[in-house]
Formats: sequence, C-alpha cells, structure tokens
Amino acid sequence: MGGARAADSCLPPTPIPRYARDDMLRLARTIEETRAAIRGPRAAGRTVGLVPTMGFLHEGHLSLIRVAREHGADFVAVSIFVNPLQFAPHEDFQRYPRDEEHDRKLLEREGVDLLFLPSIDVMYPPNATTRVTVTGVAEALEGERRPGHFTGVATVVSKLFNIVQPELAVFGRKDAQQCAVIERMVRDLDIPIRLVFGETIREHDGLAMSSRNSYLMREQRALAPVLHRALRAGEDAIKHGIDRVESIEKLMHKMVAETAGVEVDYLVVVDPLTFRTPADFHRDLLVAGAVHIGKTRLIDNIRVAKNAIPHAHV
Repeated sequence: MGGARAADSCLPPTPIPRYARDDMLRLARTIEETRAAIRGPRAAGRTVGLVPTMGFLHEGHLSLIRVAREHGADFVAVSIFVNPLQFAPHEDFQRYPRDEEHDRKLLEREGVDLLFLPSIDVMYPPNATTRVTVTGVAEALEGERRPGHFTGVATVVSKLFNIVQPELAVFGRKDAQQCAVIERMVRDLDIPIRLVFGETIREHDGLAMSSRNSYLMREQRALAPVLHRALRAGEDAIKHGIDRVESIEKLMHKMVAETAGVEVDYLVVVDPLTFRTPADFHRDLLVAGAVHIGKTRLIDNIRVAKNAIPHAHV
C-alpha cells in the first residue's frame, strides 16, 4: 500500500463525476467519523469503494481511484495510514515519506469523497493484541525476507475492511504478493468485498512508481530502471520459448550485475498463485524482483499470461 510523485502540472484533469458528491473532500480521523460519513451515501444506495494507501501519493495511487470508479464505486474512500506492523525494526517506518497537505490536495483534485486518516492509537488501541496471519502464499519471497510483514498487511487491511465495509477495494499490482495475500484472506475469511487490482503505473523509463522512489539521489535514480529492464528480459525469454527457470533467472541476474551500485535481493520466475518456483510453464507466470540501491529497496514484477507462453500450448 506504497517514483517520484508526478508534478501537479503533469496530473491529468479531474474527471467530471458521474454522480452527486459533496462539494469538498471530507476528512475523518476516527472510526466513528468514518462510519458516520459513509452511512448517508450507503443508505442512498451508493456503492462504496476503498483505496488503502500509506500516503505520499503519486500517479499510481490516483490511478487506483479511477479504477475504483470504473468498477462501479460512486463513493470513493481513500485511507492513509503508515502501518507500523508491516515494518521490521530495521526498516524505514520513521523515515517513510509523509505529506498530508499535498495528499489532501491531490485527493480533492481527484474528486475523492472521504479521506480516512487515522492515528496509530486509533488503529491499534493500547493492549490490542489480535493479528491476522495468512500462511502459504505469504511465506515466500517478501514474506521470507521480511518476517511479519504480511501479518501486518493482513491485519491492517482486515481492520480497514471492517471500518469502511466497502463493496469493493482496489490495490496496485506492483505489490503482487500483497495482492495475492489479501485475495487469499478475503477468500478464506468469507469477507464480502470485491477485490480489483490496478496495473502498475510507470515512469517514462519503466521504473514502477513508488513512494520510496523519493529516497533516491539523482545518480541512484538513473540506475533504478535496470530492475524493470531485467524483468522485461525475463519476460521476453519466456515468450521466446525458454522454459528453464534457472536460465531465465541467470539472464536477469547478469543484466543487473552489469550495473554498478545495484544489489540484487532476488530476481525470480514464480507461480503467481503460490510465489514458488513453477512446476512447469503451462500456466500464468510472474517474473519478480527486488533490488537495493544504496539504502533504498525497490520491488517490481511483470505477469506473463499463459497464452503468451509457447510451451503452454504444447
């Protein structure tokens, strides 16, 4: 729920709403205020959509708001909450970028109806001990490298679902494993919410938009697109009939290794349902990667549809 942000002048014009809405963005900081703000629109038959974020908004986030509308939400709520549960002690919780005023302006311009902006005490009252843990899909890759991360994600998302009770919720595919974890949680717990996943929005050079891109110094930013280039090379190899995971991963590693200043965390081919090495290539695949550039960790992925894989038709 996380490119330098697009400059205001580069943002597309706000679409004309297809429904009646309040004159301005409504801000709620408590659970009670949030539920009160939604009660009227829901009673009027409006469809509530939720876009959970950690703020420091950019065009990728704004695209998810538009996706919510395209899928039938005529009352859009956005949450901004930097969730401490999904950060390990050595990670960047304290320095994670925050800019409430700028975020509010973007959401007003985008025509969002409600901003839920809770404090840590609102989301996690003293002595709150319940956690939501998803096993299986949450245990590989990011789950292995960031113990407890997906428990933090599942816990905060389940709380947001309970607070807002939207008909639909939208997440970005840049965090592909997060999407899979949330999808599994919704299915296993019979949560009556329709999940929609928005495509990754990229900078002109292919870098996936992310709030953490703001950490990159100019020289580091110039290196960052190598992650996307490596994943594209893996995608092309699969589409050209290479069906050995080791060969594809070696190719991607070689590309990144040639760029000084970029350290590979992982570059892999996985099954997008399990995030483990695929048993064969007769299915959809995901090429995924994580790299370190200085103190900044970037992730990205590309999904390769079964119908684009030659061996899937054999």
